[in-house]
Amino acid sequence: MRYEFPPDVDQRVTTHLEKGYDTVDDVLRDALSALEREQQEITAIQEGIDDMEAGRYRSLEEVDAEIRERHDFPPDA
Repeated sequence: MRYEFPPDVDQRVTTHLEKGYDTVDDVLRDALSALEREQQEITAIQEGIDDMEAGRYRSLEEVDAEIRERHDFPPDA
């Protein structure tokens, strides 16, 4: 598939090539990976918000006590 980038995108890709990327494919691959990570993070954040709103959460005190017990840490003073 051939694609001609708009001038502003072409300049941004060129800048990345000048800063060390070997190929346009490498720039696009990293850009798409970053976009996919961002989407995964947004989804995870939304799931957390949904859980909080539905009452599916534990207090910090509960989590702290569980970690201390599991790892044999002394109780919080």
